[in-house]
Amino acid sequence: MFVMATVYSIHPETPQKRVLDTIADQLKQGAIMLYPTDTVYAIGCDLNVKSAVEKVRFLKQMSNDKPLTFLCSSLSNIADYAIVTDKAYRLMKRLIPGTYTFLLPATKSVPRLVMNPKRKATGIRVPNHTISQALLKSLGNPIISTSAYLSDDTGELPTLGYEKARLFDALDKSVDIILDDGLDLQTEFSTIIDFTANEPEIIREGLGVEEAETWLNKSRR
Repeated sequence: MFVMATVYSIHPETPQKRVLDTIADQLKQGAIMLYPTDTVYAIGCDLNVKSAVEKVRFLKQMSNDKPLTFLCSSLSNIADYAIVTDKAYRLMKRLIPGTYTFLLPATKSVPRLVMNPKRKATGIRVPNHTISQALLKSLGNPIISTSAYLSDDTGELPTLGYEKARLFDALDKSVDIILDDGLDLQTEFSTIIDFTANEPEIIREGLGVEEAETWLNKSRR
């Protein structure tokens, strides 16, 4: 028997503390949520709840060798979970908070189930998004953030998600919590910057890619 998700209406600019605290308590108990970010809607859970992370991997059909991205509240918070070189720090400082995912060498604070076990790398974001930041504050630790797009049998990403109602209906029985900010759906992904090699490299172009390229080029001079 499938249980339908609890839907919370949340204000995009002044999210209600009561709702945030309720969601944080559920996340600590292993709940999975569908929530808005400054890019696409994401599927998320408490980084430190193993059973919830396993559910997210199963839902996304992700093998354990693929790292899961998670949200941190600030650049200083990133340093708790990743090794940040001086060069990476200078560039990230220009782009945080924003629509960027940073691939970085993971520290021991990152659960093994979240990182790439061979490269020991992890993906981290610091969103420029009121609801995401408020959730991080209420929970007190990072939140898994993987796009709510699900692969079909062909391995292709469907157009699912370009209409919010379709996205909510599709995941209603797969997640425990749905957050509705009342806004139009964002359909562009984050720009991914890889800091695991000697030189940083953009490996996926998304929102904010022009600014990232500008600062990357300046850092190479």
